[in-house]
Amino acid sequence: MIGKGENLRRGWTTGACATAAAKAAAIALGGGDFPDPVDITLPGGQTAAFALADHWRDGDRAMAAVVKDAGDDPDVTHGAVIVVVVRRLAAGQGVIFRAGAGVGTVTLPGLPVAPGEAAINPVPRQMIRAALGEAAALTGGGVDFEVEISVPGGDALAARTLNPRLGIVGGISILGTTGVVIPYSCAAWIHSIHRGIDVARAAGHSHVIGATGASSEAAARAFHGLEDRQMIDMGDFIGGMLKYLRAHPVSRVTVAGGVAKMTKLAQGMLDVHSKRGRADMAALAELAGEIGAAATLRRRLAAAPSVAGAFDIARAGGLDLGGAIAERAWTVAAPVLAGSDSALEILVFDRAGALRGQAPLRPVHGASPRKRRG
Repeated sequence: MIGKGENLRRGWTTGACATAAAKAAAIALGGGDFPDPVDITLPGGQTAAFALADHWRDGDRAMAAVVKDAGDDPDVTHGAVIVVVVRRLAAGQGVIFRAGAGVGTVTLPGLPVAPGEAAINPVPRQMIRAALGEAAALTGGGVDFEVEISVPGGDALAARTLNPRLGIVGGISILGTTGVVIPYSCAAWIHSIHRGIDVARAAGHSHVIGATGASSEAAARAFHGLEDRQMIDMGDFIGGMLKYLRAHPVSRVTVAGGVAKMTKLAQGMLDVHSKRGRADMAALAELAGEIGAAATLRRRLAAAPSVAGAFDIARAGGLDLGGAIAERAWTVAAPVLAGSDSALEILVFDRAGALRGQAPLRPVHGASPRKRRG
């Protein structure tokens, strides 16, 4: 079993829960009793046990359900019931996956599952096939099943995820690469960034915008008039998005964010989460000096309680601090895209969505790294 790490309890992916339910249903369908708890093998070789929330058997069909426990992670699917109905098929048909109520269907290219297929990702499919094989070995049957996964209320849960933007309709996705949910892990967010880029590219879009939050995303979308699927919710992971775009390029890339996060980018932070540190106000004042701020203004900027406050002080003093931050941020971000044919733009917005600085789109070739300041 997976234990606690860093005082936070780990949980299970929807894929692991579906695998456990599928195995229990298949064992019952083969003539055995529903195992409760049911053990499965995770991709890393560990074993995990799951209690059943419900089960029934009726002729050539059996159902088992597992309640997803995401541990201490604020996962929108925590507490969701993963229901799997397994139906025996004629020999030679293999395993067929179906999306039941609350599980999405893929409608756009660019995802690891083809359009028209149930939104059950490749690793959960592999886990379920392996678990069905284990069930068949226990009961002596074949490994030819239809597997339908449903999640009551999954359509409402999906509205709180990126599925609508990715063209996954009707519900949530069955996800997971390890079977384990690590609380507050970056991996899930990075995965969603990658899938957003894949969908945008597959749709033929040549321009994407990575935004640090909802306000900057809305402002950047209005600024360029782009479609929803061209917007990438990169959060704090600017470097993670740019690295993926270097390997999977588009012609134009815009990085948009608020004044504080773009100042941190300008100071060399490609991960702008608060845990990585605060913006260096002394370095901000030094940059202001490079564009003409007098000593008195520099001292006020260095003493400002926040970056937003410093921007207000600079604007009152007639100083284009936002433009300088955008240009400096461009020099930090552009080398991450080096080797691609992309053009990069930086947009800096305040909390009201007003543009406070811009480094216009221009090619990244020839960009050289800058040393981190401050």
